[in-house]
Amino acid sequence: MQRATYLVGLLPGISVRARGTTIVRTTHPRLISHLHHSNRAFLSDKPTVNPKNSHVLLPKLGPIAKRTLSNNTMEPNGHVRHKRKGSPVDTIMDRPAKLFRSRRSETINSDHSEGQYPYENTADAVVDPPVTATADTAEWQDTIERVVRNVVSIHFCQTCSFDTSAALSSEATGFVVDAEKGYILTNRHVVGSGPFWGYCIFDNHEECDVYPVYRDPVHDFGILRFDPKKIKYMPLSELQLRPDLAKVGYEIRVVGNDAGEKLSILSGVISRLDRNAPEYGEGYSDFNTNYIQAAAAASGGSSGSPVVNVEGHAVALQAGGRADGAATDYFLPLDRPKRALECIRKGQSIPRGTIQTQWLIKPFDECRRLGLTAAHEAAIRKGFPKETGLLVADIVLPEGPADKKLEEGDVLVKFNGEILTQFVRLDDILDSRVGKKVNILVQRGGQDVELELEVGDLHAITPDRFVTVAGASFHDLSYQQARLYAIPVKGVYVCEAAGSFRFDSTESGWIIESIDQKKTPNLEAFIDAMQTIPDRARVVVTYKHLTDLHTLNTSIIFIDRHWTSRMRMAIRNDETGLWDFKDLGEPLPAATPKRRKADFVKLDTVGHPAAADVIRSFVRVSCSMPLKLDGFPRTRKIGFGLVINAEQGLVVVSRAIVPYDLCDLSITIADSIIVDGKVRFLHPLANYAIIQYDPLLVDAPVKSAKLAREPIKQGASTIFFGWNQNLRVAMTPTTVTDITTVAIPSNLTAPRYRAINLDAITVDTSLSGQCASGVLVAEDGTVEALWISYLGERTAPTSKDVEYHLGLATPTLFPVVDQVQENIKPKLRILNIETNTISLSQVRIMGVSEDWITKVAEANRSRHQLFMVRKIDCAPPAGHDSQSLQEGDIILTLNGKLITRVSELDMMYDNECLDALIVRGGKEMTLKVPTIPTEDLETDRAVIFCGAALHRPHHAVRQQISKLHSEVYVSARTRGSPSYQYGLAPTNFITAVNDSPTPTLTEFLTAVNAIPDNTYFRLRVCTFDNVPWVATMKKNEHYFPTVEYVKDTSEPNGWKVRSWGEEGGVRVSGGVMDEGTAAGDDAGGGDVEGVSGEYGLNTGNP
Repeated sequence: MQRATYLVGLLPGISVRARGTTIVRTTHPRLISHLHHSNRAFLSDKPTVNPKNSHVLLPKLGPIAKRTLSNNTMEPNGHVRHKRKGSPVDTIMDRPAKLFRSRRSETINSDHSEGQYPYENTADAVVDPPVTATADTAEWQDTIERVVRNVVSIHFCQTCSFDTSAALSSEATGFVVDAEKGYILTNRHVVGSGPFWGYCIFDNHEECDVYPVYRDPVHDFGILRFDPKKIKYMPLSELQLRPDLAKVGYEIRVVGNDAGEKLSILSGVISRLDRNAPEYGEGYSDFNTNYIQAAAAASGGSSGSPVVNVEGHAVALQAGGRADGAATDYFLPLDRPKRALECIRKGQSIPRGTIQTQWLIKPFDECRRLGLTAAHEAAIRKGFPKETGLLVADIVLPEGPADKKLEEGDVLVKFNGEILTQFVRLDDILDSRVGKKVNILVQRGGQDVELELEVGDLHAITPDRFVTVAGASFHDLSYQQARLYAIPVKGVYVCEAAGSFRFDSTESGWIIESIDQKKTPNLEAFIDAMQTIPDRARVVVTYKHLTDLHTLNTSIIFIDRHWTSRMRMAIRNDETGLWDFKDLGEPLPAATPKRRKADFVKLDTVGHPAAADVIRSFVRVSCSMPLKLDGFPRTRKIGFGLVINAEQGLVVVSRAIVPYDLCDLSITIADSIIVDGKVRFLHPLANYAIIQYDPLLVDAPVKSAKLAREPIKQGASTIFFGWNQNLRVAMTPTTVTDITTVAIPSNLTAPRYRAINLDAITVDTSLSGQCASGVLVAEDGTVEALWISYLGERTAPTSKDVEYHLGLATPTLFPVVDQVQENIKPKLRILNIETNTISLSQVRIMGVSEDWITKVAEANRSRHQLFMVRKIDCAPPAGHDSQSLQEGDIILTLNGKLITRVSELDMMYDNECLDALIVRGGKEMTLKVPTIPTEDLETDRAVIFCGAALHRPHHAVRQQISKLHSEVYVSARTRGSPSYQYGLAPTNFITAVNDSPTPTLTEFLTAVNAIPDNTYFRLRVCTFDNVPWVATMKKNEHYFPTVEYVKDTSEPNGWKVRSWGEEGGVRVSGGVMDEGTAAGDDAGGGDVEGVSGEYGLNTGNP
């Protein structure tokens, strides 16, 4: 046997640690030798003994050990830092992390994945010399071979945000604790407090579903149930829970799914039994328990691993570890898990009591400073000679049983007449006295204080239900959240801040104070208030954020009860392990809109009165989208549009604001009247949309903008009139600096709409970069160009979406505007190409004759240029014909007209075929180039399946790809869904289901509706880069039902919504994934208007 080498020391601010390494040599095919950290990494060959401190064994530190110790941070005054409401650490690397493993494709919010590491001011206990395992390597090998049969890898999803946890897909570990009834012990942060679905894989790779039967309200353990009959090829056994065998200095093994490996075995030595529970940041954290500390260096995926001794007993449960690379792990003692398991085996409930107080273990020296008298200390030390500290009240929640009785800093001496020094005994008393009185004795400033407190029910302040309405989810504030911020356990918490309740840019942490002028102290009151609000109503909501309870926010929200019509209650069912859903009634119909009167503000401008009057032609446009389609990154945008026909209510607006027509449009006129709008036309290339409102509802002097018929020239003087980021008017005289042909850069990671083949205008004023909406207007009020935003690429370092602010000359609008004003739906045809300009010096080299070069110079004296085909859209199924343009072609004429300006390409809109004269390979050629219709370019059908949004490849995809693999394109997906769990990613194409080809959504729906729920199936998938692969996925209709959206102008919303039943039946519904979260709603939100003193709009990121 190779003996372990230990590092045991008493250093300032550092706890006693024992580090050991033992190599297990085995021929077991599935055992991984747990080579933890090699001695060479931490220690040099020979230890050094400090003669002045003979009780401290300090081996000579190698570089890694030195680096590890230097990471222990203290305040400059020498006091260690404590966590209360703020982070006590300077960097994320100082925090411990929960050790489940997130999916590679998923980004977990740091608030829920990483925590804080407070260094308690706790004296290190004097320990006996470290004891190595008495067995030799063969004994450990035999133990491990027995243990691994009980360890399972858990693959799970927490399907929606709930309480302190966000939706996620991850992996962790558990171990069988009852082979007969099928119980697995793991962590609470794995089981989660909300909806869960998952499966486990045993050592022999058999798989079965798991369902939660218990998650502790406070402590980090949960119990899953599986069907033992499903395991057919290996005998099931179980690990015995022996919390009494956890001793300082004992060698242990952590056996689990470490770093995503199916099985890893890490060695360590228990160094401490009395550390306080680690804090994991603003998410879930355990408290009111001691933790076991050891050196094992477990990493992602090891949450829930058994910590076993040489006899093969589970002595602790792996829970967390340092995130800075230090080999320090935190284990939960098994006293409370053992009690819970025994109750579940007997079919009994698990009572949990609380006085809503957080306690911390404090050493005697600190207790003395808090007022512990010498007499009490002497009595405690005599009765408990091994104890080094006591429990001290750290947080007493307002309005709880201990409020105004216990105080922070009180030192606990006795509980019901019994001297109490351990969390385990505290839990025992509280759990047995739910609803009854307890007497406690504390020392406060050297004085004895006796108190009588009533023990509350911990389960009653732990949410077991939530309601979903208007795209968001709500539940009562939990004890976990209240404890974290030291506030009363009351209020309505927005656990899924989406849809109508998307506030600012923060996804979580909101408390609803009132809705529609009705107070909402609890979930029941909130439900009652929401049931009285009709669809499409705009109501006042007041709310606070947990991190700033001093500020009451007031906003106006648009209530969506048409896309998400049903209000639904989800209730946890510990018998089935599922959450049961029930409807809470149908929504009230929308009220009939009324005609309103308003007037526009008068601008206090010096001169240019006609130009300033263009303010009467502007309206504010808010676009809310219930689904993410076409690769668009947000679910809400706000900007301004220009009224082009006040009598008909026609408005032109950027497609960066209105990207597609599955949306709700709110149009605000004169900062006073809000009316609904609808989409009339979406231009496929020029980055504008035409929307319409009902002018009969508006009694205001709205003016139709006068559009210039002649294009503005470079160098021309004009007036810039725009709306800045504060939605305020900015106006200044300026000059057109350039008019150049541009193509907005494509977004490589997720293709979305972009403008191409256009002439962009730039001006000489800094306001142009500050204003996303506006116009260039002449002195007489004629609008010469629109100033609009263009959505560009997403930058890699910051993951921010770039928006370009450029001018678009008004003559470009007329081919479409004229038809729309005559109530004709434009049916444009386009060339499926992207062009770029090329100079005459270049075209000469590429074979254009001198004669043509002369003609170009004469035809366009301001721009000597031609157009070259830069990119061809992907070919139709039949492929490109011989008359199609090719990349690299130089266009000379179309239908006999020399093409030197982008506007001259507009002839393609009205022609099915164009006579083209081009230069290809240095030779002139004539072609009859076909144009393509644009009616099919916009998305008119979408399917939500297993949390993924699927539709036909939109135009941006066709622009960027050379071949369409199918018409089933993944546009977005929901966190915590099967699509996330099994790796189906945006930009994938689904080509077959269970070997049945799925060229279109129709075949796809037919194939997946034939699959029973909770059943595996195969997907043939192809990536955007033409790499085929096969995904296996399990269908889950309970949390992620299949929903189809079909464009239908006869429907009130313009779309028909169909929800497909588990057996393939169809039911018409206005709901959107009512039993889960909004598809892909992780970066967008609802229609929220903030209210300030004078007037304001809380725009977030408009």
